[in-house]
Amino acid sequence: MQIMRSKLMNENWHNFLRFIFNMRFHIVVTALFWSDLVDSRKIRGISSSYKRFYREKKSFLCIDGSKMIPFEQVNDDYCDCQDGSDEPGTSACPRGRFYCTNLGFRPHYIPSSRVNDGICDCCDASDEYNSPARCQNSCWNLGQRERAFVEGQMRALDEGLRLKQQLIEEGVLLWREKQAQLRELQQVADDLQMKLEDHRRKKHEAEQTLKALQSGDIGHTNSSAVGLFNLLDSNNDGSLSIEEIQSKVTFIQDENRVLTEDEAVTLLGGGRLMDLSTFRNTLWDILTSGDSVKIKGTQAAGAGRLVGEDPHLKAADRAAEREAATLKKVEESYERVNAEISELQKRLAIDYGTDWEFLFLNSQCFQLQVYEYTYTLCPFNQITQKSSAGTEVSLGVWGMWSGSAKSPYSQQVYESGEPCWQGGSRSTTVTMTCGTETGLRSAKEPSKCQYIMDFQTPVACQPVLKQRGVHSEL
Repeated sequence: MQIMRSKLMNENWHNFLRFIFNMRFHIVVTALFWSDLVDSRKIRGISSSYKRFYREKKSFLCIDGSKMIPFEQVNDDYCDCQDGSDEPGTSACPRGRFYCTNLGFRPHYIPSSRVNDGICDCCDASDEYNSPARCQNSCWNLGQRERAFVEGQMRALDEGLRLKQQLIEEGVLLWREKQAQLRELQQVADDLQMKLEDHRRKKHEAEQTLKALQSGDIGHTNSSAVGLFNLLDSNNDGSLSIEEIQSKVTFIQDENRVLTEDEAVTLLGGGRLMDLSTFRNTLWDILTSGDSVKIKGTQAAGAGRLVGEDPHLKAADRAAEREAATLKKVEESYERVNAEISELQKRLAIDYGTDWEFLFLNSQCFQLQVYEYTYTLCPFNQITQKSSAGTEVSLGVWGMWSGSAKSPYSQQVYESGEPCWQGGSRSTTVTMTCGTETGLRSAKEPSKCQYIMDFQTPVACQPVLKQRGVHSEL
C-alpha cells in the first residue's frame, strides 16, 4: 500500500513538472512571437545591409549621426531624424525611403511617401501593410519572367559568341585572301611596268622612223632600220621569219608573185630567222637600195616620193599609230591595276578588330526603312539617307572607331556628310550591339544633322561574367 502511494505521488509530481514545463514553453513562444512582431514592425523597410543600425536597444542614433533618440521612436510614424533614417517603414519623413525586399524578384527602394498610399509599389506588397489596398504578392511571377528573359539573353549571347568565332575564322581567311590578292596585283603591276617601258621604246622608234621617212634621210638613220624591222616583225618576237618575209616582201618587177621559201631564206641570209643586228647589215640595205625587192604595197626606194603618196611613209605612219594605241592600252591597264592596289591597301589599313572579326562587313551594305526615309549603312565606307521622293544625302563617310577604352569596338563615327542648312556637316554615330543576326536595327536624328544608329551583329558579342541573381540588392 505504501509502495502504491509512493508511486502515485511520483506520477503526480511528474505531471506537475510537465505542466509547469508546458506553461513555460507557451510563455516563451508567446514572448518570441510578440518580440518578432515588435521587431518586424521596427525593421520594416530596411535592407539586410542596414539592419545592423536597427538592433533593438535603449537608444537609436540617426544614421547621419545628427541625433540620438529612444529606440521606441523608430517607425513610430513621426520623423525625428533629418535624414529620415528613424522612419524607414512609414511615410513620416519627406527624405525617407522604403526598401522593398521583393523575395523572388529584384529588390529596390521607393520614396517613403509612397508607403500606405493605396498604390502597390512593391511586388511583395510590403509597402501597403496598413492601407485598404489589396495588393497581391507578384514577385514570384515577375521573377520567373525575368529569369526566363535573362536565360533567353544568355542563350542568345552563347549563340552570338559561337557565330562570332565562325566569323573570326572567316575573317582570318579573308584577310589572307586579300593579302594574296594584293601580292598578285603588285606582280601584275611589275609586269605591266616592264611592258610599258618596252612599248614606250617601240613607240619612240616608230616615231623616229616616221620622222626619218618624212625628212628623206631613211638610208642614214639607225632608228629607221629599227622601225622597218618592227614593221616586218608581225608577231613582235624580235626576229624575222620566212613567213613574215613572204607576207611583207615582194619583187619589184613582179609584185603579185609570192616569194618562195628558198627566196625568203636567201633574203634572210641563208637562215630561217633574222635578228635586228643581222637585218641592219643585210636585208636593210637590200630594201633601201630598191634594186630587186620592196615591201608590199609600197614604191621602190628612190622612185620619187611625195609625203602624201609615199607608201613607205604611210606604212611607217600606221606603225607609229599602232604602237601609240598599244602603248595607250598598256598605260590604261597599268593605271587600273595601280588604282586597284591603292584601294585594296586602303581597305587593308582599316582596323577590323583584334581578330579581323569585322572584316566580313566590308563591301556589304544594310538598309532600314524609317517612315519615308531609307537609311543605308555600308560599314567602313559611308551612310546615306534617301527620301521617298528620291533625294539622297550623305550622312557621313567612314571616320574611326569611337568606343571606350574598355570596349573600343563598340561604336563607329561617320563624318563629313552633306552640309546642313544653316549648320555644319552631317555625321552619324553607329553603336554595335550583340545579336545572332547582322543588320541595321534603328536610325534616329536626336539633334539637328546628328544621327545615331544601332547595328546588330554577332561579332559585337563579348563574353561576360555570370550575372547576379534576380534577387540581389540594388
